[in-house]
Amino acid sequence: MINKDPNHKHTYDAQGKMTCCSLEEKIDKKTGKPHVHSKNEAHNNEDGDDDDHEHSHDEEGESAWKIYLPAIISFALLMTGIAFDNWIKPAFFTEYVRLGWFIAAYLPVGLPVMKDAAKAIGKGEIFTEFILMTIATVGAFFIKEYPEGVAVMLFYAIGELFQSAAVNRAKRSIKALLDIRPDKANVMRNGTLTEVSPETVEIGEIIQVKAGEKVALDGTMQSAGSSFNTAALTGESKPSTIKEGEAVLAGMINVDKVVEIKVTKVFGESSLARILDMVQNAGSRKAQTELFIRKFSKIYTPIVVLLAVLLTVLPYFFVEQYVFSQWLYRALIFLVISCPCALVISIPLGYFGGIGAASRNGILFKGSNYLDLMNKVNAIVMDKTGTLTKGVFKVQEVNAVKNSKEEFVTMVAAVESQSNHPIARAIVEYAGDKVKNASVTDVEEISGHGLKASYQGAIILAGNTKLLKKFNIAYPTEVDAITDTIVVAAINNEYAGYITIADELKEDAKEAVSEMHKSIPKIVMLSGDKQSVVDKVAKVLDIKDAYGNLLPEHKVEKVEELKKDSKLVVAFVGDGINDAPVLALSDVGIAMGGLGSDAAIETADVVIQTDQPSKIVTAIKISKTTKRVVMQNITLAFAVKVIVLGLGAGGLATMWEAVFADVGVALLAILNAVRIQKMKF
Repeated sequence: MINKDPNHKHTYDAQGKMTCCSLEEKIDKKTGKPHVHSKNEAHNNEDGDDDDHEHSHDEEGESAWKIYLPAIISFALLMTGIAFDNWIKPAFFTEYVRLGWFIAAYLPVGLPVMKDAAKAIGKGEIFTEFILMTIATVGAFFIKEYPEGVAVMLFYAIGELFQSAAVNRAKRSIKALLDIRPDKANVMRNGTLTEVSPETVEIGEIIQVKAGEKVALDGTMQSAGSSFNTAALTGESKPSTIKEGEAVLAGMINVDKVVEIKVTKVFGESSLARILDMVQNAGSRKAQTELFIRKFSKIYTPIVVLLAVLLTVLPYFFVEQYVFSQWLYRALIFLVISCPCALVISIPLGYFGGIGAASRNGILFKGSNYLDLMNKVNAIVMDKTGTLTKGVFKVQEVNAVKNSKEEFVTMVAAVESQSNHPIARAIVEYAGDKVKNASVTDVEEISGHGLKASYQGAIILAGNTKLLKKFNIAYPTEVDAITDTIVVAAINNEYAGYITIADELKEDAKEAVSEMHKSIPKIVMLSGDKQSVVDKVAKVLDIKDAYGNLLPEHKVEKVEELKKDSKLVVAFVGDGINDAPVLALSDVGIAMGGLGSDAAIETADVVIQTDQPSKIVTAIKISKTTKRVVMQNITLAFAVKVIVLGLGAGGLATMWEAVFADVGVALLAILNAVRIQKMKF
């Protein structure tokens, strides 16, 4: 299997690995189902080491009140304590009772963070947000600023809950998207056909696939044969016939008759499991902005800790009336303000919000780095078949010489109704009810040429031009110049006309290309089809650069030519196995994943689940919006911190201002990031 990222690993049965503020979904290899962890279930450092969280929450396994109960208890005790301090002032609220009261308020939210701080120290990570919050809040208790100490930790916990809720919202969007994948299989057990979930089907069992159904699992054909829509797997629009003993792949659509297939791979190894794996690894592929902030915080945090220490100690040598508790309080404020939570939390959440918004729109980004890179794309190269076109046959033109078009179509369709070939089915479908009761006799199939039959007393020939040549029937020379697939016909040994059949453009293809022209200066179409067919499609779609007669290696050469221009960031959109090399080569590989091949989906960086070209434009819009929101969060966090840091060092800011500068800004940034998921694109 081709994989573009050399560091990307499939971890179906490994322990969950999750960076702070990201989503983790583990895949069960047998069932293909995700084992979902909530945001807080595991934190790890950037080298991927596991760190099981004792205060883990799983919102799917616990009721909401249990998750929010610690914060609710802490808030209630804090507000009661403040009321006792300032308004009620009961006699029993003495110094030791007061201390015990605020410790009781602190522990529900503070104890889990203190445990994280201890674990981080055990792993050699001294300067983390957990340690900063612990030092600042315990220090506040040391100088008897109990309400401030509780408030800082409480609001930090609330920020974490906000983040968890935002991540779970995006997670649900992704899971809802994945629910559209094949979810049933008709399996033969004990001589009875039973509809079951695909994950329960074992290797060697027989499944039945009806006409129009998608094959749910890989296997081998047990029936005599059938026609399958394999456009996404082969890059060809013409359906292929699969005979007994040949391989049938998950994602193919049976277009002919009921068939039986012997399963050769379990559900967990199908395209569904691979897509779930993409979701699992999306969090590990980080955008450059996100990576920079994490690296920056590793340098920034120890510096501000040192400054806080200096802010406590140095005034002793320069201030006449030095009061230790006063300067310690300022240093604690400085520490709370300096905590990089707003950046470390809101920026990954911004990108994850973009990934969640994309998933709701049928677009799957494999990582925030690709979401970031999509914002820079200024050249789009697209495959034709299966990407801009449907990959199915439709009647395009009817040319009748002697009869009316209606009579001609009825005669040809009557003869073609005796064939199961997809082209014949397209003509019959076009004719509609007119051929339901057609009386056709003496049907003879001439292999590789077409059909000969009697219809209403006339001898009808219907097939390709080789059929007419075989019977020495003259036909106009311009027929040979027609680019589309063609069915010619003769009545009583005289040429009667032709019907052209061609692949049909997707409904939103023209609109999609038109929208791309507004923001993308370079649009190219590549195809393995005839140049004349490609030119025809390009003219309709208004694409100036269109190349046909290309093998996969030729497509690679075209993209390599574009990439020689260092100013171009190239995205390639394709759907078939033959597109996998180009998807891997491009800066951003986009696969049409609804019916796309496993190879294309695996190699691509972005998967369009709905197969709609217009979603390419949507992906670009989401990437630009996400980048804008992330930059807003960075600007907000830095601006507020710089201002309040200065005020805190000068003794003009209290712990409450510090809470706003840290947790308040984090909450605002989280709300701003959540906004992405609610936008319409």
